[in-house]
Amino acid sequence: MEYYNYIKSLHLIFVITWFAGLFYIPRLFIYHIEATQKEEPEKGILVRQLKLMTKRLWYIITWPSAILATLFAVILLIMIPEWLQQGWMQVKLGFVLLLFVYHIKCHLIFKELQNDVVKWTSHQMRIWNEGSTLILFSVIFLVVVRDAINWIYGVIGIFLLAIILMLGIKLYKRIRSKNPDA
Repeated sequence: MEYYNYIKSLHLIFVITWFAGLFYIPRLFIYHIEATQKEEPEKGILVRQLKLMTKRLWYIITWPSAILATLFAVILLIMIPEWLQQGWMQVKLGFVLLLFVYHIKCHLIFKELQNDVVKWTSHQMRIWNEGSTLILFSVIFLVVVRDAINWIYGVIGIFLLAIILMLGIKLYKRIRSKNPDA
């Protein structure tokens, strides 16, 4: 247990950098999708640069952070196995599984865009971009509040956050349709 705080700190650092990657990668996807709609030579220059930026973010920051956050989480669970018996941890691990599903889907989108396959609109990607935000809110509240959490209020809160995020996206779309440079 003497290394607990060091392991926990490393886990949190890599969770933060993992989320930083997951927050930024869909933004790069949005810019990439929008760049494919531009005229040459602007299109070629932007797409080439965005592919490079995305590749570096994905392989240098996001994937290593996901792996290291998971490694340190496993070490913490080995150090304190009784957490696995607690409801908040079981729910948290469910959200972590959901986060990995989100991560893998981002990887598939990344691979498509690297191969010049565009299946999403920038608006769809803006909505997708909020997935990691909802997971982050859920996990943070679970870890901080733990057993004292009132599940009904927690679920209502996540739905309200989702509604607020979707309304924000809709408002942004409306503003952008009036002013394309916004």
